[in-house]
This record gives sequence, structure tokens and C-alpha cells, in this order.
Amino acid sequence: MIDNYIGLKTLVLLKSVPANVKITIFTDNLKKSLHQKEFDDFCKEYPNVAISFKRTNGIFHDRYIIIDFGTENEIIYHCGASSKDAGSRVCSITTSADNEIYKPLIENLLKNQEVVL
Repeated sequence: MIDNYIGLKTLVLLKSVPANVKITIFTDNLKKSLHQKEFDDFCKEYPNVAISFKRTNGIFHDRYIIIDFGTENEIIYHCGASSKDAGSRVCSITTSADNEIYKPLIENLLKNQEVVL
């Protein structure tokens, strides 16, 4: 997931993800919406949800959800709203018509540093 404005609601949306799924959230945690204490509490309550955070280094404005990156089942969604605001107003989520243009960007994101909440 790529979203610079994550919050506790973002984590709550991910609480039911199966234990064998690894989630990486790429964010610069702008406005410090998510704090380490909130993340620690979430991890205690949902120990089977594996979430890590990496920096976007300021190159993304829009939000994306990438599923099964680098596999034949890969899907990329472009999201009009931040995950922390999901459901509060009308927004669109659309699938990408051409995933190839995103691959180099995502591969570079994977090399970025961890986020300090």
C-alpha cells in the first residue's frame, strides 16, 4: 500500500488479513497521523497481522494498493482517497490498465528505509 497519510483507521482496515499475507505500507507518515504506541497496541491485539513500513521519500502524491507484486496475479489499484478517510466521502478506486509503468517505481520503493513512527 502506498499512502502518505496513514492513521489508526488504516491498521483497523487491515486487521482481518490472513496470517500468511505480508503487508508493506509505503508512507512518510505525514502529519504524524500514526504513532508508535498505536502501532504497538495494534500488534499486541492482532499478532498474526504482519505489517512493515517503508518510506516513500516524497515521490508519491496519489495512493495505491498493490496486490501480489511481481506475480502473474499482480493487481494495482489507484485510490482517490487516503485509507484513513475511506468511507467518509465519495471517492474512486480503479484498477491500473498498465502495471508495467509502476514496476520500476515499486522496485525502488522496496529498497527504501524503514519508517520511524
